Amino acid sequence: MSTKRRVAITGVGVVSPCGIGNDAFWNGLLSAAPEGLRRIENFDPEPYFANPKEARRTDRFAQFALAAADEAMTMAGDVGGDPTRKGVWIGTGIGGLTTLEENVLVNEHKGPRRVSPFMVPMLMANAASAAISMKYGWQGPCENTCTACAAGTQSIGNAYRLIVSGLCDAMVTGSSEAVMTPTCIAGFTNMTAMSSDNMSRPFDRDRNGFVLAEGAGVLVLEEMESAKARGATILAEVMGAASNADAHHITAPSPGGVGAINCMRTAIADAGLSPSDITYVNAHGTSTPLNDAAEAAAIAEVFGATPPAVTSFKGVTGHALGGAGSIEAVGIVLGMQKGAIPPTAGYENVDPEMAPIDIVVGEAREWTPAPVLSNSFGFGGHNGCVVIGPPPA
Repeated sequence: MSTKRRVAITGVGVVSPCGIGNDAFWNGLLSAAPEGLRRIENFDPEPYFANPKEARRTDRFAQFALAAADEAMTMAGDVGGDPTRKGVWIGTGIGGLTTLEENVLVNEHKGPRRVSPFMVPMLMANAASAAISMKYGWQGPCENTCTACAAGTQSIGNAYRLIVSGLCDAMVTGSSEAVMTPTCIAGFTNMTAMSSDNMSRPFDRDRNGFVLAEGAGVLVLEEMESAKARGATILAEVMGAASNADAHHITAPSPGGVGAINCMRTAIADAGLSPSDITYVNAHGTSTPLNDAAEAAAIAEVFGATPPAVTSFKGVTGHALGGAGSIEAVGIVLGMQKGAIPPTAGYENVDPEMAPIDIVVGEAREWTPAPVLSNSFGFGGHNGCVVIGPPPA
């Protein structure tokens, strides 16, 4: 009887509004909830490209992905092996919207001959995956998941499955998003999805919408025995993953969080665990009234009377849409190194109408690393869950 191939995490990297790089990001997660849109300031893409011209010909979302990949690959070290068995899977919720919007304005005001010939390759949702594969020469599957806010978590799950199946030995995976454009902000505002006072309050009684963000998270995954054999430092393990659909509504979660319940249970089962083995849930927790209530109900249903600790990073990071799931996965791995769960920034008032769950509030909670369930739920009814465990003893 064959043994399931295990999947190690050997490198992580992040570009986020609360910090660029792992150390700054972790410190940011421990800070208070800021006000306003979560733009990434002082980001210089040029160090991650051969020359400034290449950087200018790459959309911001792919620039973020390359920067996060650089940190993750540096941490992982020399992965080695057959390049055709090493792949890339970087998700995004939307892709190169910044490039598209800029060129629509150029076309309107200056005419079609002034539209950039690089517009199409810059706006493609698969541009980040392509850029990473070309930079590192990884010639295996190079794919993209574009499933709204579930894209990051689903990408990690898809990369994990390629290694478990034996088709790949290593994957660079994660997601990125950069859609802080006037039209995108207007669209989310007019559908009343965004916070009216630019405050992110996951699970709080007074939550009134998400705060738009941008950023990228990237992880290096390797087949466990191969990683051990080359002497890699094992940071954590991807133990299981799942994805499904609500098949209910384009923006609203299914009543009672049925889709989320099924996705969580499937991911836990894929990891060979039971709900009681999960010590911490990294919630999708966007600060929207419907999503947070549905997710809390789903967590309560899955875990029963003794729910694990629950936190949402989005009080600090805001909601980076397709980039969120992988940014949060990086935070989980860093938390395993620190032995701590960051608090849910912005949470102050208990919602009496919400299912009771154990929300981490105030300050980081000491924690002995054990399996974590991370949730991401996107428009379209896309659900993704991944189980991340500590490195083998």
